[in-house]
Amino acid sequence: MKEFEILVLEGTNPSGVAMTRDILEAARLLALRTGQAVPSWSFHSPGGGPVRLQGGLSVDTRPLPSRKAAQGAVVVVPGLWVEGVPGIRSRLGGEDAGQLVDYLRRRGQAGAIVAASCSAAFLLQAAGLLDGRRATTTWWLAPELARMAPSTRVEGNRLLCVDGPVITAGAAFAQSDLMLYLLRQRFGAALAEGVSRILLLHERSASAQFVIPAMLASGDALVSRLTQRVESALPDMPSVAQLARELHVSERTLSRHVRHATGMGTNAMLQSIRVHRARTLLGSSRMTVEQVALAVGYRDATALRRLMRKAAGATPAQVRATTAVSERPGRRGRAARGA
Repeated sequence: MKEFEILVLEGTNPSGVAMTRDILEAARLLALRTGQAVPSWSFHSPGGGPVRLQGGLSVDTRPLPSRKAAQGAVVVVPGLWVEGVPGIRSRLGGEDAGQLVDYLRRRGQAGAIVAASCSAAFLLQAAGLLDGRRATTTWWLAPELARMAPSTRVEGNRLLCVDGPVITAGAAFAQSDLMLYLLRQRFGAALAEGVSRILLLHERSASAQFVIPAMLASGDALVSRLTQRVESALPDMPSVAQLARELHVSERTLSRHVRHATGMGTNAMLQSIRVHRARTLLGSSRMTVEQVALAVGYRDATALRRLMRKAAGATPAQVRATTAVSERPGRRGRAARGA
């Protein structure tokens, strides 16, 4: 039995496959050198054999495992390469995708841990594994996932979303966050952190949990104006009713636009703007946590700490510690001059 089953379809994003393989191989080598449990993995596809990835690369795969061989393995599905919503709908209609969806449904019903990144979240949705759960996907497909999965709480501003045995990650490079999380859960923090440092993945800041609010607008002019209005108003947070009046729409129309563009409710969108501003201040200023809380509209730091834990699973201090080196202008400026 392998600890990880990596499932691929024709047209899978090659970066997701490569990152998965490199992270697991680094974990294997580090585990051997340090006397820790060694992870094992295998690549699978509905038909087995070579599978052509996007861009002409390929990977050798085995057929989907039997029920006995699959027992206990974590199922991982890297994202597919699609150019738009019609592409994801077309890809889900393929015979191989249907076979993979059936396999995912069986594994999920058997209690397996199932993880997918980017557009592969749609395969989990087709298998019924996202019903009643929280999930994420690449930010520009989040509205479509919300439409296709009305019982799923789609959090398009998150890069990693864990809901019981179902784990989803955002855009393609979030596959690294996904794999490090799985390594940490399966093999412990020491191995995951070691791999992170070997591959320099620790330089990815904790703020990678957030997507820039302006990007979430997805080209919707009304939502773009909403985002700009709230960002300019902080620390004063306008009410939804006030925002609707200023934008000359009803609250219902505003909610419909936000839901269509982001997959989130209006209040969740407003909170994402607060989170983004807070992490920017934590990473680029010397403000105390209390001062940052006031700057995003909270009377004390307790509310900010609660928001950051809910949104990112990290305290403000942890966000600051991981963003300080890579994002503070003074540090970057000195490094550039030194080069």
